[in-house]
Amino acid sequence: MSLKPIRTIRSRTVILPIENIDTDQIIPAQFLKVTVKTGLGKALFHHWRYQEDGKPRVDFVLNGPEAAGAQVLVAGDNFGSGSSREHAPWALLDYGFLAVVSTSFASIFENNALKNGLLPVTVDEDIHRRLLGNPGEEVTIDLESRTLALSDGTKTEFPVDAFARHCLLNGIDQLSFLLDQEESIIAYEHQNAPKRS
Repeated sequence: MSLKPIRTIRSRTVILPIENIDTDQIIPAQFLKVTVKTGLGKALFHHWRYQEDGKPRVDFVLNGPEAAGAQVLVAGDNFGSGSSREHAPWALLDYGFLAVVSTSFASIFENNALKNGLLPVTVDEDIHRRLLGNPGEEVTIDLESRTLALSDGTKTEFPVDAFARHCLLNGIDQLSFLLDQEESIIAYEHQNAPKRS
């Protein structure tokens, strides 16, 4: 499966300063029946975003004009905890986010995000505090250099798994990477096949 290659993301930020946001809050269980990645963006943060009658809550950040077109979500610590569900990064991507910035991520969510083309960016508390205090700040995330730059030029590095980074830069998933190695794998198998007498 091909993904959209990620090299540089330049975007305003949307701030959701809640800690321990779990996958059920990102995409509630009633939306897990689908097997396609499209259409889940409208259900992102459903319980926070909509009233019981389905009308948008005017005080929720994704329902405000400041969220329109933003590709970077800045969330509280320990983002993506709870059960493993690929629908969580699917919903974030379908909404339009390409990256989530936090001080830490649940490991299962982080792995699912990277496999599906969503970039989790871990920053220290100082940078995080500056982002939370300045909603809508223009940031630049450079995956090649693994840096996030603030609008005043301040830069910070973030960690990312080398293989996941390669896949994101080239817009491929793990299966596509393996399929691209088919000739090398066949050659290796032939060269190392046991001798038959």
